[in-house]
Amino acid sequence: MSGIHPAYLDCNATTPIEPEVGAIIRRFFEEEYGNEGSRTHAYGARAKEGVQKAREQIARLVDAQPDEVVFTSGATESNNLAILGLAQWGRRHGKTHIITSHIEHKAVLEPVDVLAKDGFEVDLVAPGRNGRVDAAKIIPLIRPTTLLVSLMHANNETGVIQPIGEVAEGLAHHPAWFHVDAAQTFGKLIEPLRNHRIDLISASGHKIYGPKGVGVLVVRHRGKQKVPLLPLVFGGGQEQGLRPGTLPVPLVAGLGLAAEMGEREHGARGKKCVEFREKFLAALAPLKPKIHGEEGQILSHTANLSFPGISAEEAMVKLRDLVAVSNGSACTSASYQPSHVLKAMGLEKDDIVGALRFSWSHLTPEPDWAAVVEKLRK
Repeated sequence: MSGIHPAYLDCNATTPIEPEVGAIIRRFFEEEYGNEGSRTHAYGARAKEGVQKAREQIARLVDAQPDEVVFTSGATESNNLAILGLAQWGRRHGKTHIITSHIEHKAVLEPVDVLAKDGFEVDLVAPGRNGRVDAAKIIPLIRPTTLLVSLMHANNETGVIQPIGEVAEGLAHHPAWFHVDAAQTFGKLIEPLRNHRIDLISASGHKIYGPKGVGVLVVRHRGKQKVPLLPLVFGGGQEQGLRPGTLPVPLVAGLGLAAEMGEREHGARGKKCVEFREKFLAALAPLKPKIHGEEGQILSHTANLSFPGISAEEAMVKLRDLVAVSNGSACTSASYQPSHVLKAMGLEKDDIVGALRFSWSHLTPEPDWAAVVEKLRK
């Protein structure tokens, strides 16, 4: 790729880093490099201050308390902790039923499958052809033995926003824990994640213009009641005993600042993404693309679409010098398996095979759309 700089349109896989975030990460790597667990000197004290500030920044973003913020390596670990961490309590209290959807990220589906093989009952809810899971299909499935309802906030492949508010409302008088994988919406869609009926929120730093390798699980208290999670890893007792190990202070500080910037700038960022989307769809309109998902229910920075007669693999090869795009989740792209999300939506085989995911941000430069269209025409 030497000398070639295609426009980056794969922000749902990972985002570029904000310059301010990069600067604070470098400062904590190069200058304030103390261990936040070291209590006997100023280096440790300043590291601890950096971590505490990050907890406050993240808590403020979702209207939580700083002590409800648990740092992890990313949303995948957060999802595993939220799901597998409840298993022992669930068995002890006869709560062995889980509800989730067919379109969840593998970081939710696979730990749920682990519990299913261990005797838990699982209901998987299918989406409509518009990519949206109907809350009215979830609520009737709730039973006295339901331990957990897990629903992503927005799908990573289609960008379709899911009805987490309606599900939260349906759970208002039921004790089941409610987990939301917010990897694609944390710091972008603010108010829905401030709903206090959501008990557990997973997020990653590298989806919100922060660093890779760090994430968060927000574990809300219900009054004096804590979500009865148990750790998956042992040794050290950090993060309230839920996630032991030395905290990566530079990454944590970067995630905190990224969260603060998301709260402060989400409106302006969203406006830029809407403008980009309008130009994008207008430029590609002559190719008559099929958009997978219902307009008005899709994140402003995401478009999953297919072009008649063109396979995704062929299109990505033709476009690689112009734009960097994907044909699905980065976590499973090496397997070349048809998207489980698009299959669950009931799309035709040609549309699934041809589906491309374009995802951008407020930092994305305008590509040469005329050249993109010409490449696809050929």
